[in-house]
Amino acid sequence: MTRDISGRSRPTAFLASLRRSMSWRHRAGRLAILSVGSATLGVVGWSGNPSALPLAMAFPALWSLAGSRASAALIAAIYFLGASRGLPEGVSIFFGSDLLLGLALWVIASLAFVTVHTAFWTAQGGWHGPTRYLIANVLMSLPPLGIVGWANPLTAAGIIFPGWGWLGLAMAMALLMLATTKHRWPAVAIVGVFSLASAVLWVEPEGRPGWVGIDTSFSAGREQYADYHQQVATIGLVKAAAADGASFVVLPESALGIWTPTTEALWRESLVGMPVTMIGGGVVLQANDYENLMITVTSAGSNELYRQRMPVPISMWQPWSAGGADADFFRNAVVELAGLRLAVLLCYEQLLVWPVLHSVWMQPEIMVATGNAWWTGSTNILPIQRAASIAWARLFNLPLTMAYNAPD
Repeated sequence: MTRDISGRSRPTAFLASLRRSMSWRHRAGRLAILSVGSATLGVVGWSGNPSALPLAMAFPALWSLAGSRASAALIAAIYFLGASRGLPEGVSIFFGSDLLLGLALWVIASLAFVTVHTAFWTAQGGWHGPTRYLIANVLMSLPPLGIVGWANPLTAAGIIFPGWGWLGLAMAMALLMLATTKHRWPAVAIVGVFSLASAVLWVEPEGRPGWVGIDTSFSAGREQYADYHQQVATIGLVKAAAADGASFVVLPESALGIWTPTTEALWRESLVGMPVTMIGGGVVLQANDYENLMITVTSAGSNELYRQRMPVPISMWQPWSAGGADADFFRNAVVELAGLRLAVLLCYEQLLVWPVLHSVWMQPEIMVATGNAWWTGSTNILPIQRAASIAWARLFNLPLTMAYNAPD
């Protein structure tokens, strides 16, 4: 009797062990597939091609299929690191350091995104998944966590629903939430259909008549600002644009260097007799910090047009010490120039969600996007900024003027 029971128990134990082994292999295989998919969404979706942005909208589907909180953390990390893969090189160029510092900041920057998506992941069905994803997305869209809220799939709303405005934003959010349910693949298919239609019917955002953005390729450095020779060269570009009929000429961030009475006098005298308004980036030094601004100049004088709401954390915005750029998350959402309401997005703000929605809520008539990308090297950071600006302008059907200083 004992031998019979023992004989039966051995096959039973073996089968149980085999099932556990097969189950583990299945979970590991599924995680590998989800990881590769997440990397693809991050790398290709955030390649800098606006038409590729809708790929990022499949992220909630992969995240919801993680199977465990640890797997959800891995999938979120892979997506974010893939989307922000240009950061290590950019940081090393900016600080003049080796790649190790860039890698460290790259990982640190991902912590908020990964932590939020890990904390709000759930294995529960029904309304739990969509609700938790909504909360996670909102947290990564608004300050304080939203200050590193890059690679938000919601940015693709303007690609799949151009001109739909707030309704298009709500529809995109609904599809992202639906992608966390058992209906995830129909949601992904809907995004795919609208993406294909958008690609076939693609129309670039138009600029407002009389508005011209000038891209430059001046070399720069962390503490290097526009010198006299660069100012003269830039003045020549503005004059050429004015001669071609431009009434408003937009220059990149930092094009005017440190703004002083001497610099103002140079620009004012150079624009005498020219019916043109120049809009360019400059820095105004203060006692303990500095302001990163967009400044308007005509032959009659100059004005501070826009103060950057969110400078780049660590490299510019350093609230823990003196000497950094000033930040105020919710100031000057819209500014006025010549009777027009402008939504200005200065460099880093183009990668975030709340500066855009904050400005659009105030009903601007034109969007202006500028940046100084001297430090981006061979990365795709600048193309991503352009793609995001194009997507938001398309969503709300706003004329768009862009101006960037890009590396050679």
